Amino acid sequence: MSTLEPERGTGTGTLVEPTPQVSHGDGDHERFAHYVQKDKIMASALDGTPVVALCGKVWVPGRDPKKYPVCPMCKEIYESMGSGGDEGKGGDKK
Repeated sequence: MSTLEPERGTGTGTLVEPTPQVSHGDGDHERFAHYVQKDKIMASALDGTPVVALCGKVWVPGRDPKKYPVCPMCKEIYESMGSGGDEGKGGDKK
């Protein structure tokens, strides 16, 4: 008696990509301005896609970052990056 096993690499399947946890709240942890790449900010403003800050926070920007203090983790990461000649990448508060 034989058992039938599906052949590996054949058939169909569903690829499930993890959805980023987008923050919409305004709790105490939300009260910082974060550093994000300039081009990502523009893309988010045009099509509403989430951005990723240097600290790893993922959200859709929608408030004036000048009203909030800079995220300490973003600031630390940005300062540790130094000036690597990568102008226009990172260092923008959002």
